[in-house]
Amino acid sequence: MKTSFRFLLTLLIAGVFISCNKPSNQETSSENASAINSLTEAEKSAGWELLFDGSSFDGWKRYNHDTIGPLWTIQHGEIVCDGTGFGEGSGDHGGSLMTTRTFGNFELSVEWKITPGGNSGILYHVVENPELHSDYETGPEYQVIDDAGWVGELKPAQKAGSNYDMFEAPPTKKLMPVGEWNTSRIIYNNGHVEHWLNGEKTVEFEEGSEEYNQRYQKSKWVDYPAWNKSKTGAISLQDHGAPVYYRSIKIRAL
Repeated sequence: MKTSFRFLLTLLIAGVFISCNKPSNQETSSENASAINSLTEAEKSAGWELLFDGSSFDGWKRYNHDTIGPLWTIQHGEIVCDGTGFGEGSGDHGGSLMTTRTFGNFELSVEWKITPGGNSGILYHVVENPELHSDYETGPEYQVIDDAGWVGELKPAQKAGSNYDMFEAPPTKKLMPVGEWNTSRIIYNNGHVEHWLNGEKTVEFEEGSEEYNQRYQKSKWVDYPAWNKSKTGAISLQDHGAPVYYRSIKIRAL
């Protein structure tokens, strides 16, 4: 009995020692966040730049506002929009988060994950205008959404990876389950546009082509006179009244 007790006591003390000397989850998370929100030497040589450093909103603002607002926060190296209980744009509290820099021809890479039934988007060539309500009134959108969990019917061009209400992503696309990270790329080069999702191209088109003009005439954008008029503008992350997460945001000029 004494030998067994001493053996158990030794195991208990050893367990406490290991626990006290093991790095905390927060420390590990910080290390991972730093690695995720960084550039490799090859990326730097290729002209990539970080748009999010993993710890601050430097280089970002809220659309048509001077402050970030309470819905956008940074948690564990991720940009988080907690739009729970709010509608699209969320009035004075919300609104999309946009870069303070503008871009013309570019390649953008972003990692994102959505919550059940959630909706968001990545927009480009966004132009601020106090007379407009939202960023989507000026800039085309790469759709970010929970296809299967969205309450209501979605047209093909309103599903994840699509150029919203214009060009649909194929049903065979690789969309990760809710709560898991997706990697998206947007390429804009003198009117040539590509969308990529998890390593596969989902959309490709030429602005001004016959197909483009036909789709535009059938889209909601005909009712928005400022939409896609500027070929330079900000990158924007949409507040659509649902929690969404972004990280590893990087861009290179083309």
